[in-house]
Amino acid sequence: MSTLHTVNKSPFERGGLASALAHALPGDAILLTEDAVVGARAGETQPAKSIAAAMPGCAIAVLGPDLAARGIPAEAIVPGVAVVDYGGFVDLAATHDKVQSWL
Repeated sequence: MSTLHTVNKSPFERGGLASALAHALPGDAILLTEDAVVGARAGETQPAKSIAAAMPGCAIAVLGPDLAARGIPAEAIVPGVAVVDYGGFVDLAATHDKVQSWL
């Protein structure tokens, strides 16, 4: 049974992303929305390193409109992180057995 984990708070302010990464199982997916998308910016930050380390077993995606709203180009995120639109968000929710939101 797979889970889509959604995170909407910045990992620099809250622990939702760290919790999602700690609980994600192989085959799960994590979707970053709203302020959480800043954690997917490539670089030497702990969130970026944690995302990169989790990707072999867990799909990571960010909501493209939220990247754009924060002025982050898709090219600036951790390699391997998928950029999805609202339809992609729906597809992720539909292809997983349950959705867990992390605050």
